[in-house]
Amino acid sequence: MKVIDKIALLLIIIGAINWGLIALFNFDLVAAIFGDMTFLSRIVYGLVGISGLWGIKLLFNDKD
Repeated sequence: MKVIDKIALLLIIIGAINWGLIALFNFDLVAAIFGDMTFLSRIVYGLVGISGLWGIKLLFNDKD
């Protein structure tokens, strides 16, 4: 697994944990750390979104 794949997977996991916290406890961890829709939080949300798209590639990757 390439480094970029590992980074994307880590960001996907962070995004999934954040959504789980939102669903279960109405708590947005990214907003709590970086502020509500600040420049930094928007970067984190954007990177998580791009990583989700990258995860589609990982899903169909035949190599281990």
